[in-house]
Amino acid sequence: MSASARRPVVIIGAGPVGVTAALLLARHGVRSLLLERHRDIYPLPRAVVADDEICRILQNVGIHKEFAAVSRPAPGLRLLDPRRRLITEFPRSLQGHHGFAQTNMFDQPELERLLRVALARRPECELWGGVEAVSVTQPADGTAPVRVTFRRDGSDEEEHLWADAVLGCDGAGSLTREAIGAVWEDLHFEESWRVIDVRTSRRVNSWEGAEQICCATRPATYMRVGEDRYRWEFRLDDDERLDGAEGQERLRELVAPWVDLPSDGPEGDDFEVIRQAQYTFRARLADRWRQGRVFLLGDAAHLTPPFVGQGLCAGLRDAYNLTWKLARVLQQGAHDGLLDTYEHERKPHARHLIRVAVAVGWAMTGGQGRGAAFRRAVVGTACRIPGMTAAVSRDLSPALTAGPLVRRRPRLTGRALAGTFCPQPWVRHDGRRVRLDDVLGDSFAVLTAVPPAPRMTAMASALGAPAIQVGDLGDDGTLAAWLARGRSDAVLLRPDRVVMDTVPTGTGDFTGTATWAPLLHTARRTAEARPDPLPRSTAP
Repeated sequence: MSASARRPVVIIGAGPVGVTAALLLARHGVRSLLLERHRDIYPLPRAVVADDEICRILQNVGIHKEFAAVSRPAPGLRLLDPRRRLITEFPRSLQGHHGFAQTNMFDQPELERLLRVALARRPECELWGGVEAVSVTQPADGTAPVRVTFRRDGSDEEEHLWADAVLGCDGAGSLTREAIGAVWEDLHFEESWRVIDVRTSRRVNSWEGAEQICCATRPATYMRVGEDRYRWEFRLDDDERLDGAEGQERLRELVAPWVDLPSDGPEGDDFEVIRQAQYTFRARLADRWRQGRVFLLGDAAHLTPPFVGQGLCAGLRDAYNLTWKLARVLQQGAHDGLLDTYEHERKPHARHLIRVAVAVGWAMTGGQGRGAAFRRAVVGTACRIPGMTAAVSRDLSPALTAGPLVRRRPRLTGRALAGTFCPQPWVRHDGRRVRLDDVLGDSFAVLTAVPPAPRMTAMASALGAPAIQVGDLGDDGTLAAWLARGRSDAVLLRPDRVVMDTVPTGTGDFTGTATWAPLLHTARRTAEARPDPLPRSTAP
């Protein structure tokens, strides 16, 4: 079969976001083809932080155990003054809301290798390396098929694919973003930083988490990434260089507060600089994330400074939010309007996280003299308020805004659950101790603290959703307590484990079906996927 065949989904870019999207689609039975201009994994470290929500996504693509073996939990973040005195600390738990450590340090190439191995096990996924997409076009009315034009490595000949949907996971310089006419919204942060990755057996004088030096003239970030792997980030002046003999001495001076190095320079058998790279940290958001059946994910849709470690995390959240919706449209005949909820839900969330990162960046670097000193004093005082640092940590994953798939109710008492993630405790299932998502699978689900009423059972059946009483799960009481705090007898969970609707205590039924049922086509048969007549092709 020629490469000009029509595919269910074409994914442009096989970085972590693109491969994760392909694996999540495969879990829903949707075939995809990834086009990647590089033939192998990009070998140098970039992202180094994953939170517990991201570990839950990795659980759903089947690599969380392997990821745990190559990552290390970190205790949190400290803000320090220029003399490395503590301003405040943001602790992170080893058991977060999603069932994993809240902060995990890792080497991105190792994560990408794990994802590629998982991809090779999935017959629904194909990866074409050494293939560069050169254009994306679709009918004027935004319907499928979308045409993707590409060139193979070493060839000037243009070839074509057609797809029911295209996911642009092609980074900050995204071809896909240009193809849909999206432009950047500037969120007003741009600084040039030097990122230095080091492997050393020398003693490093620091704690096990991340440190950020709040200094108007020389801000810096330090992180222990692995057993002998460390990262430093420094904001350097335009004329500062860290190469050559003079640069080596400057590097020794920069890392001296953390590690004692010989006077003849930092390089040696016990201190290896793996990589140095100059990055411009920017805060930007694409003005649109979708046109018809073409979507933007990851850095193609948003850019954030790295100060709260959410760059890669945001891209994986994009994939988790979009893929189940796309699968339901492509395979189960759901209304195309379901896809509009992707940008509606993810864009405000991404904007919020970028603003948090920018605020931390300005707390580290903005202003000089008395203004800078006053700002650091205010930050330190505010963070000593009981519960403040915990509130800031929770703010990294706020509830989704109300919409067709998030039925928000007036909060009279208790905590509003709609739009938040269901917690993931360990539970008992078939005589084994497993995490909750291993029981729920990839479908909708109803969790109830009371015996489900007939209408609730019928609604769950129409969605292909199991109705499970939390008392039968044998957990430690986490789910029952969570429902009680939200004054809910039951919750309806989406496939991405966001609470879509609730049954307030004593009311007996979900009331948001008029909002979300038309998008999901719950009145029709949804438990079985429509047969896919498209044959598989061979890789180039």
